[in-house]
Amino acid sequence: MDWKLLGYSISSLSVLALGTAAWPGNDGFWWHVHVLIFGMVTSVIGMGCRYVSHRIDRRKIEEAAH
Repeated sequence: MDWKLLGYSISSLSVLALGTAAWPGNDGFWWHVHVLIFGMVTSVIGMGCRYVSHRIDRRKIEEAAH
């Protein structure tokens, strides 16, 4: 699995969700809080995927060095 691609895709989705929730004139919509929470959660998941990718890359570098 390409963890970087997955992480960046999920983070991009979260940016779109957070941008939708923050767009001017969206106050009072019932879905505002739901989209905001979705954006926050997907942002954290995207960061987690990129962290997994970083750990895999570091392990490969260490294996190659030995």
